[in-house]
Amino acid sequence: MPSIQDKEFGTITVRRSALARAVKIRVAANGSLSASLPLYAPVFMVKRLIQSSRTELRELLAQQSPQQELHDGMTIGKSHHLAVISTRGELTVIRHGQAILVHLPEGEQLNSPKVIAEVRQQIQSALRIEAKNYLPRRLKYLASELGCNYAKVRFSHASGRWGSCSSSGTISLNIALMKLPHELIDYVLVHELSHTKQMNHSQEFWKLVAIGDPNYKVHRRIIKQHSPTI
Repeated sequence: MPSIQDKEFGTITVRRSALARAVKIRVAANGSLSASLPLYAPVFMVKRLIQSSRTELRELLAQQSPQQELHDGMTIGKSHHLAVISTRGELTVIRHGQAILVHLPEGEQLNSPKVIAEVRQQIQSALRIEAKNYLPRRLKYLASELGCNYAKVRFSHASGRWGSCSSSGTISLNIALMKLPHELIDYVLVHELSHTKQMNHSQEFWKLVAIGDPNYKVHRRIIKQHSPTI
């Protein structure tokens, strides 16, 4: 997939689509910009739209950004943290062990769109690792406690939902769950496990949820204050 390197916004992926009638730019799930354009349209049209829409794109990124600003030492997920290191070289963001290291050039702002986009990619990687290590074990335990069966579990960060359960028994979990307190993670897991028995939100469904999470009404209200955006 081709991409454009922009000094302000970083890497912008470009996708051609037979359904596209015009060039459009949106914020992707990882927080970076993504452009779509008609099959035979030249890539310079994306560059021209970026150049003429910088104010609007900054506002769009601000709307989609997490409320919490990046800062040195901040906790990420359950076991990672952010470490900012000043450098006279170029911007680099890498994950090293349980740290996300940001080599920040002098004069560069940590919360600039370009830096945020780079950091988000590594945060997403860190949360995916944590999710794969923790969520399947916890889901299996809660399923045993509730007497629920599911076919398989998959991970994503492609939607604004914390989780879902298909009619075939596949439970999809958002890796952003690792940002939540453990009691809210359990609420989501219990919620999706209950869907293996009741594919609806009927009274019977909520009775099942209450068995696994007696405080589900409180947790249901609190989780609305959180966003799965990374």
